[in-house]
Amino acid sequence: MKHEDYDDAEFEDEDDFEDDGYDDRTHYAYDDEAEEEDEVEYYAVRPNKTRIKKEIAAIFAMAEEISGLAPAHIAEFELPENIEKALCDAGKMGRNAAKKRLLKYITGQMRELDVDAIREKLARLKNRSAHGVREHHQAERWRDQLLSEAGNAALTQLVSEFPEADTQHLRQLQRNALKEAKEAKPPKSARLLYKYLKQLISDTGHSAVADEAEPEHDPD
Repeated sequence: MKHEDYDDAEFEDEDDFEDDGYDDRTHYAYDDEAEEEDEVEYYAVRPNKTRIKKEIAAIFAMAEEISGLAPAHIAEFELPENIEKALCDAGKMGRNAAKKRLLKYITGQMRELDVDAIREKLARLKNRSAHGVREHHQAERWRDQLLSEAGNAALTQLVSEFPEADTQHLRQLQRNALKEAKEAKPPKSARLLYKYLKQLISDTGHSAVADEAEPEHDPD
């Protein structure tokens, strides 16, 4: 797949990709005695190529990870339009040479940005995603326990773990869900029960200690 919007030639060669723009860079150092005489001495400092290679590899890996996110999540990084578009395009491609060239283009563009800020946003997004997954699984476990033969005991345990819970509302949802299951009706109340449980867990922050709070499972 050809991406005409991007200049592949910039990263045509791996060495060009790794060292692009660094060898020609000049660093300045000041000599104390010369400064007193209002004179500045210039020293060329060659960057550590191994360090540069590691930094670029890290940015490349981060770009690849971001490209795998949903477009809505990529937009949360508030990146320049060309980079955001390239990341979305890369996410649609398979693992091939064209995708690698595109990711190298993205990496080159990202090197001009605040990489640490991008990395922090990615970490927050991943943490938020993991948090949501924990909430989902914990809500499912509580719902299944509430609708099991040990439902009454599970409700007592739930209210103990979540004092903020509306016991009357939970009991009503529990009864309706069990009745619907018995009558082979669509599980409307079971869905409402899950929704309430997930919101309860999210509002109270209990998902951070899901392993401690989750109900015990009876062995099969």
